[in-house]
Amino acid sequence: MTLLVLGVALWAVFFREPPKPDLATAAVTVGDIDQTVLATGKLRPKELVNVGAQVSGQVKRLYVTLGQHVRAGDLIADIDPRPQELALRSAEAAEETLRAQRSGREAAMEQADLAFRRQQTMLAADATARADFEAARASLRSLRSELRSLDAQLVQARTQVDTARINLGFTRITAPMDGVVVAVVTKQGQTLNAFQTAPTIVMLARLDVMTVRAEISEADIQKVRPGQPVWFTTIGDPDRRYVARIAQVEPAPESISADQSGGQGTSQGGTSTPAAVYYNALFDVPNADGHLRPSMTAQVTVMLARMRRAVIMPVAALQQRDRMGRYSVRVLDARGRPVERKIRIGISDGNNVVVLAGLTPREKVVIAEAAAAPASTSLDY
Repeated sequence: MTLLVLGVALWAVFFREPPKPDLATAAVTVGDIDQTVLATGKLRPKELVNVGAQVSGQVKRLYVTLGQHVRAGDLIADIDPRPQELALRSAEAAEETLRAQRSGREAAMEQADLAFRRQQTMLAADATARADFEAARASLRSLRSELRSLDAQLVQARTQVDTARINLGFTRITAPMDGVVVAVVTKQGQTLNAFQTAPTIVMLARLDVMTVRAEISEADIQKVRPGQPVWFTTIGDPDRRYVARIAQVEPAPESISADQSGGQGTSQGGTSTPAAVYYNALFDVPNADGHLRPSMTAQVTVMLARMRRAVIMPVAALQQRDRMGRYSVRVLDARGRPVERKIRIGISDGNNVVVLAGLTPREKVVIAEAAAAPASTSLDY
């Protein structure tokens, strides 16, 4: 009996299977998966125009208010036209003076032409001195030159008249397009100075179509292309989704202008701190109901790839990646023991990844030891 007990004890020590490790596992399943890029964007009107004044003067009347809908050609404001009216009358008077001068010189040229012809006839008959003939010819040529000079001055005078008439028309500010007044910059009675820059009176925008400028990080920009599906929500209405397609990806970040001017980061204690780089992806979305407004924040999702009924597993189960692009995972065998296996993967949504080869549905992969937290895995495609 003692020998039997001793044998059982020895078997338990040397031949009994070690206890199974306490592992956190997840099943390989079949499901749908989307690979996306998340971004933040700003809404802008499809068309935004600063309606300004091209002449200086006092705003005598403002015909529009904030939020008003206007059509192309509608009157926006009137600027005091009296300085431009005086300038037009002065230019017209200068033109009339030149016309009168030309008429006088034209009559003098006709008289000089007759005198030259008479001297020419008399010279042929040897009835006049050659000096008188040459004086008549020189006088005629001089008057012809004066007429050409007056003609040139008349062209310049007519140009000044046209310019004055155009400036007078600039005192009536009209809408260049259909739109909504989104900002009133100048008040009625304010004096404008248009000598240096054209002052803005109102800002006019078309709000029936909005443009979203989504900031894509440099880590994701090479995955984003025109034509890809995209959707977004706004902070105030997260349940409403707007769907579109990317129309354009700008080739350079907006910060390139600051980089060229020398602002390539924030200097602190003599060191330069590199700033994050973002590229704008642009797309339009209809806004017939006016629900979207300028400068709203858009939570943007760009669809890169989509797979339906794919073999998927958690990203946390991935381990090292070899030179052939395969990942190692630990899979429970028939006895519940973890064994290493090489697999090939496809797209990922950040939580799950598509398994292209190496696993089948209902197999279980090890995520982590039960006492340890899952480690994040960076995927390379």
